Amino acid sequence: MKRIIASIMLLLSAIGFSQTTEISSHAKTRTAKKLAKKFLRKHGITGMSISVSQQGDLIWSKGFGFSSKKPRARVQPDTTIFRIASISKSITALALAKLVDDKLIDLDSSIYNYIPGYPKKNYDITVRQLGGNLAGIRHYKDNIEYALNKKMSITEGLDLFKNDSLLFEPGTSFNYSTFGFVLLSEVMQNATHLPFDALVMDTIFKPLNMTHTMMDVSDAVVPNLTRFYRSSTVKKHVIAKPVCNEYKVAGGGFLSTSEDLIKFGNELITPKFVSKAALSQIITSQHLKTGERTGYGIGFSVETSKNGTPKYYHTGGGVGASTILMVFPEEEIVITVLTNLTGVSMQDFGNALEKVFI
Repeated sequence: MKRIIASIMLLLSAIGFSQTTEISSHAKTRTAKKLAKKFLRKHGITGMSISVSQQGDLIWSKGFGFSSKKPRARVQPDTTIFRIASISKSITALALAKLVDDKLIDLDSSIYNYIPGYPKKNYDITVRQLGGNLAGIRHYKDNIEYALNKKMSITEGLDLFKNDSLLFEPGTSFNYSTFGFVLLSEVMQNATHLPFDALVMDTIFKPLNMTHTMMDVSDAVVPNLTRFYRSSTVKKHVIAKPVCNEYKVAGGGFLSTSEDLIKFGNELITPKFVSKAALSQIITSQHLKTGERTGYGIGFSVETSKNGTPKYYHTGGGVGASTILMVFPEEEIVITVLTNLTGVSMQDFGNALEKVFI
């Protein structure tokens, strides 16, 4: 009899715990939804997609607003395709980790071992320094370079900066640089003898079944692609001017959905095709020669969560795009937010979502 009573009590306890967990999950998504609507209104964002996973399963995925105002089309998180801007650097980093596994690239080798024709500088540069923004390669010079509407290959894009002097001796300072990732993609192309977009398609997108993720080709017709908006002087959002991102695909030229990026983020938590050893190379903060921590690995900012646990993330800002991807490996949670508006600061909103779900 005592065993029967104990079993009944255990069952009731389990049911109660399950119901409490379900209520807690609903409470989190209700709070997140309120925060998202407030964020949307505050910045006048036309369209936004948010997806959250826990232990590999989607626990919330929601579209807000419109991918197009005319004709009107609502955002769908599983199919609406956005520019992901600098989250592209994270994708490049994971592809690089795969090349490390395959022994096609040594992170501590000179870039000149892979691109001997690149103009010589006063100092040597390693692949690791290049991916960690420690190489002294400059960033955009001005808004014209940022929003360049000139179709170029990666190799042609090198002409924008390849003859410029380094900003500092590699390893002595940190300078965020999309051009550094353009150069990194040239290294990866030469090491594999594959076009960069084909390389990433084969090593990342296909294995992870990221069927809505691709290079942003300026003259291509892409089904379910959002329109891209910017704020105007009269504070009414207008269609952003055309831009060509092909040459800088590694640093800011991929398209994706929020749900596809969830699949990507989960590869960092439970790697299936990249070794943990190679993965650790991109999600571990690098250091300056002084020993100072940079807070950036390769393609990922590396910080701690509200719980004091590891947090890997990247924000993105491009023409018609403001984005963030956050990965919390110990909690097994991935959060991604994509918008179709230029110039929205995503850090505070990302932190607010972290407080809700972590």
